Amino acid sequence: MTDLIPSLASISGDYDAIFCDLWGCLHNGQTPFPAAVAALRAFRAHGKTVLLLTNSPRPKSSVIAQLARIGVPTDAWDEIVSSGDATQYALLSGVIGTRIHHIGAAKDETFFTDLPADAPSLAITRVPLAEAEGVVCTGLKDDLTETPDDYRATLLMMKARGLTMLCANPDLIVDLGERRLYCAGALAQAYTEMGGTALYYGKPHPPIYDLARRRLAALTGQDDARILAIGDGIATDVQGGIGEGIDTLFVTAGIAAPEFGPDPARPDPARLRAWLDAQQLSPTHAIPFLA
Repeated sequence: MTDLIPSLASISGDYDAIFCDLWGCLHNGQTPFPAAVAALRAFRAHGKTVLLLTNSPRPKSSVIAQLARIGVPTDAWDEIVSSGDATQYALLSGVIGTRIHHIGAAKDETFFTDLPADAPSLAITRVPLAEAEGVVCTGLKDDLTETPDDYRATLLMMKARGLTMLCANPDLIVDLGERRLYCAGALAQAYTEMGGTALYYGKPHPPIYDLARRRLAALTGQDDARILAIGDGIATDVQGGIGEGIDTLFVTAGIAAPEFGPDPARPDPARLRAWLDAQQLSPTHAIPFLA
């Protein structure tokens, strides 16, 4: 049964490292959550390691820049691994060819320009959809105004040509302040529903965890750390952690908050249990907000 806890400090002694989600746990896309920052700082103060594990489609360097822009302090974390990082390795391994069409916003261009030094060396050519061997989706071109319905014709053309989509962010939605936006995962879901093929390398899929473990081991010099995965995505953070044999801490006040009652700070335990039962997932712990 999931244990509803008051604070990270109440269980931190059981763990050496944290894999912490960003959006919905540490910030809302616009400002950091002070209590979450303080909790991660306190965890690190005991000689433990915080690795930020995000389904952002952009590489680590862009995630660092975003965190700095919205005011997340650098002393709240040790390392970052993004879905964009893991997806870049896949792209540069040739899993969908070399002639690539991109679906995504201009802000995602670093996916193609800021490449990991240890990735395979493969020349990627960006081409129109009619000339593509495969498609990389980092998100909607304008997630403030568009929905997956705006991409139906594009997805149908991809399906007709038998193209595989490499989805750089498995998340379906994200909350930007008080506004809910669609992510790349929503397009990948629509594509698979019409019979297309989409490949994923972010949470809850193994490649991002493999990369996170490698970076954690490089940072700490150990490969047997006791890890806690923290996140507000039941189908990404929690499902991924459980699949990796990692204890999980579910943040209830994130994207699923309305399911647990009118006050996000006081989730109804009965509603939480019923909802988790319906999801057929049982996180090790739950907490209203990361604190």
